[in-house]
Amino acid sequence: MNGPEIHIRFAPALGLFVPAVRRTGRTAVTTDGASTLGHVVESLGVPLTEVGTLLVNGRTVPVSHVPAVGEEVEVRGVERPQQVPGAPLRFLLDVHLGTLARRLRLLGVDAAYESEDIGDPALAARSAAERRVMLSRDRGLLRRRELWAGAYVYSHRPDDQLRDVLERFAPRLAPWTRCTACNGQLTEARKDQVRTRLEQGTERTYDVFAECAACGKVYWRGAHHAHLDTIVKDALREFGGAGGRGDGRAA
Repeated sequence: MNGPEIHIRFAPALGLFVPAVRRTGRTAVTTDGASTLGHVVESLGVPLTEVGTLLVNGRTVPVSHVPAVGEEVEVRGVERPQQVPGAPLRFLLDVHLGTLARRLRLLGVDAAYESEDIGDPALAARSAAERRVMLSRDRGLLRRRELWAGAYVYSHRPDDQLRDVLERFAPRLAPWTRCTACNGQLTEARKDQVRTRLEQGTERTYDVFAECAACGKVYWRGAHHAHLDTIVKDALREFGGAGGRGDGRAA
């Protein structure tokens, strides 16, 4: 780049995306005189999914703004909770976020998940076709233009990942209403309806069941219910929700 020089400052939350020299204070950037500000920001390492307001000389500009010489640019992070216009709030998670997908489903959040690596183009196309927010730690994937919407998952730890997504998007929570295996809707089931799919010990011990309307998986309050119930109660206490049935499957 050999065009106008601008000065840019990134919000602290965006520091992990940019080189160390640009993480604090105001730094100079030489542009090519034709690229948009959005392109410049992405070229410095920040996916536009993580960018909130862009300020140039104190005024808000769109990502399509073409920087001029001497402009002072401030790049802010996304405001929380983030609004996703034009569609019900639904998510798509890549192959590396299976635990997060199951926990979102446990809370009744619509979370599609690709258990195999189908490639960035296919993931981006599905996000666009189904109008789902792409959740990923892959910065390259989040830069794809065909995405409906996207968000970077900042932590490696499932507990922190879940808290991050719930805080950022504030989805409606309805625990125990969605299949953690396939994302389908759960319905109450009588024991005689599911008896043939139960182990003898389960049939003798439990009386309350739910069944996935999509894949037929049967759920009950099994050995892991206490752990799942803790996840649900912690999420409801911190982020609220619509409530739901109290049955959980032994996984």
